[in-house]
Amino acid sequence: MQTILGANGQIATELARTLHQHHTGELRLVSRNPRKVNEDDTLMAANLLDAGQTIQAVKGSTIVYFTAGLPPDSKLWEEQFPVMLRNALQACRMAGASFAYFDNTYMYPQNSQIQTEETRFAPVGRKGRVRAAMATMVLQEMARGDIPVLIARAPEFYGPGKTQSFTNALIIDRLKAGKRPLVPVRDDTRRTLIWTPDASRALATLGNTPGAFGQTWHLPCCDDRPTYKTFVTMASRIFGQAPSYSVIGKWPLIIAGIFSKKVREIRELLPRYEQDNLFDSSKFKRHFPEFPVTTYEEGLELIRNEWKGGQA
Repeated sequence: MQTILGANGQIATELARTLHQHHTGELRLVSRNPRKVNEDDTLMAANLLDAGQTIQAVKGSTIVYFTAGLPPDSKLWEEQFPVMLRNALQACRMAGASFAYFDNTYMYPQNSQIQTEETRFAPVGRKGRVRAAMATMVLQEMARGDIPVLIARAPEFYGPGKTQSFTNALIIDRLKAGKRPLVPVRDDTRRTLIWTPDASRALATLGNTPGAFGQTWHLPCCDDRPTYKTFVTMASRIFGQAPSYSVIGKWPLIIAGIFSKKVREIRELLPRYEQDNLFDSSKFKRHFPEFPVTTYEEGLELIRNEWKGGQA
């Protein structure tokens, strides 16, 4: 039995699909209100803030994937994320299950250095500090050695379906609506984005490779690292629109945060858009050379086709 904790998000949905197709016929999806991805999925409703419910949700599992998410609310992250993770790790120890932790890059320095699996943690802002503390908790569990543990880390998303990211919200969703895309802070910095189905397929690959445990892995991204100007021009062409966009400066976003809690919650991420974002996934590619990585053009074409199909 392989179990996904936090099973309703885009990463978890693609993960469930991939696991079912390529790795296991026994899949348990766990969240407060889980929904089937595959016809024969087992569903279990559980609150990961409750240790007892988490233990029951993990019981009988061989591999557990932690993909739980929360709204971008710093207070919520501080209060709930560490508790959820601690409960999940305890439940895996009791079940003797392997633990695959899906992570982001919030704990890394927000500068233009190349990010590798060895990059030191230097979080900026409250959410960054929460993610650094969580990753440290997982690394400590890994070092303890009671159960097999791995970390699978991804940069910013773009993707199909209900993928939630700056890039989807400000560029892709606006193109779908016939609106001018918006670019945060600067259009000339190089970005590393990961196609969400690639992230999920790679997470499934790692979880089902015994030798991958005991390590941190950067999930595979396209090596092109386009600027937002290049990305928006490409996306506009694929969506059949003129390559026109607006750059939202840092100060307007800071000022907007005075009036909007939603904007205020993302202000700590703004420095990462002032710098090149160079996420290196060469370790994964060396170990899994046959793994196909989706190019930006291919990904945008797939999003457009899905959107056009939904309009039919």
